Amino acid sequence: MTYAKTAAFTEEQQQLARVAKALAHPARVAIIQFLASKQVCISGDIAAELPLSRTTVSQHLQELKALDLIRGEIEGLTVCYCLNTELLRQVQQQFAAFFGSATSGPTCGPDDACAC
Repeated sequence: MTYAKTAAFTEEQQQLARVAKALAHPARVAIIQFLASKQVCISGDIAAELPLSRTTVSQHLQELKALDLIRGEIEGLTVCYCLNTELLRQVQQQFAAFFGSATSGPTCGPDDACAC
């Protein structure tokens, strides 16, 4: 019996990895920041703010929408996008817990000896 390797990880680990992958592109980070600053906007407004074509912006919006990080509603000939703040708060708490546990041990920085 074969299964996806991701099945060996918790749902929270998988979600953190999906969100990290989505945010690994600076255009997607810029889109999230732009939506946060405007609360709601039209996709054309986003393309005007980024040094990317409308088609490329649309692809990035679809990636974020597929994870439900943003939501879009059709209003006539335009699509109005907004942040899914409930999910973003949940992800924020998950990342805070992740980094909190990752940094709670002994210091191991560039000038420190490894505590192995």
